[in-house]
Amino acid sequence: MTERDLLGSRSDPTGCGPLPRAAVEPTLATGPSDAGPRTVPNRVVVHYHEVALKRGNRRAFVTQLSDNIGATLRGTGVKRVRSAPGRIVVNLKPEANWPEISRRLQWVCGIANYSLAWRAPRNIDDISALAVAAVHGRRFGSFAIRTKRADKGFPLESPEVSRIVGAAVQGHSGAAVNLKHPELAINIEVLPREAFVSVDRLPGQGGLPVGSSGTVLALLSGGIDSPVAAWRMMRRGCRVELVHFHGAPYQDRSSRDKVVELARLLTRYQLHTRLHLVTFGEIQRQIVTSVPRPYRVVLYRRMMMRIAATLAGRIGAEALVTGESLGQVASQTLANMTTVEAATGLPLLRPLIGMDKAEISAQAEGIGTFEISIQPDQDCCQLFVPKHPTTRMSVSTATQVEQPLAIGAMVRDALDSLQAYEFDFPEQEERERLGAWGRDDNSGSPPHTPRPSGP
Repeated sequence: MTERDLLGSRSDPTGCGPLPRAAVEPTLATGPSDAGPRTVPNRVVVHYHEVALKRGNRRAFVTQLSDNIGATLRGTGVKRVRSAPGRIVVNLKPEANWPEISRRLQWVCGIANYSLAWRAPRNIDDISALAVAAVHGRRFGSFAIRTKRADKGFPLESPEVSRIVGAAVQGHSGAAVNLKHPELAINIEVLPREAFVSVDRLPGQGGLPVGSSGTVLALLSGGIDSPVAAWRMMRRGCRVELVHFHGAPYQDRSSRDKVVELARLLTRYQLHTRLHLVTFGEIQRQIVTSVPRPYRVVLYRRMMMRIAATLAGRIGAEALVTGESLGQVASQTLANMTTVEAATGLPLLRPLIGMDKAEISAQAEGIGTFEISIQPDQDCCQLFVPKHPTTRMSVSTATQVEQPLAIGAMVRDALDSLQAYEFDFPEQEERERLGAWGRDDNSGSPPHTPRPSGP
């Protein structure tokens, strides 16, 4: 039987009866040549949404997204990542690992959806035959054909393509056509030089590709909120560096161990992360000995902002990010947040400001940080905290009560204590999977050698 016999013709789009099972299951072996249609999927078609709305600089966004996809999929059997009209196409090697590719693509910011696809010539017979191959062996009571033409010069309009392909699929499967609520949607995409057929379209992260919106520095506490805030900035295209303030020498290292795990997990969304650890316990002690109880929490936060702003200048970050939500705790009232923000000259971004705890927790579960965040630890925010902190502290009051403090020296001392850790994806995850590295003692220390932070 020739390939043409298998694929059928315009008068017989379903070919010569049922196709061999090995020829149509979603493996990644390839056919005889690139010239003819494939009976197995060997491409991933990636769609973006918000990126498509960019006009003069769309190419830069698409290039950044393509680069991020290629880096994320290293080691999974990808041959090439290329741009096509309105989409990105990932060419796969025969040995490509589709489950792992699909798992990783879910973490790439900027992707609206993606699907494993069959590549076909721009020929309605071949497109119909591949649609039949795509659904062979599946059970479904209804289906719809969704056709998009990126090339309006294709001789058939989208409704006509859908009608012809739909007739072939219906003849093969016996399923009913349901355009509004189908059990199975078959996607046909006609481009200037090729066409694609796909069935399962999977949702992506959405947003903008990391690296397209500059660098920010996010304060990471180890709780539920701040990892979500960092992730939301990644989805807006920012590269996010992280800083954590810990209560040493007055608290154990549990909060540091937790933020290391959070930083490691968040790295899958941006490929590379740098985590800065700041010793804050001595600064808190100095505030406790010099400042009335009700004002201490706000002053802790103001000192964090000063230290973070200085660090941001060193690393080239253009804004600070916190996980604050209006009214959630005493330090997050409108008055207190205004007073805290006044301590820094940088923009202070609060992506969770209008969300409640249930909404934030749901997003934490969705990105995988929730189970880490709820682990008990000794957070510096719990150290030397008064029972009744002020909820309405003005900037003038803060400035007055801070006068006994050697603020400049405190900032310098904090930055002298700085330690930084690097995390990379996917190399780090692969090493952990193979057991090639891990913690080098029982203290929970990060598997990296600390080094002074710098640009």
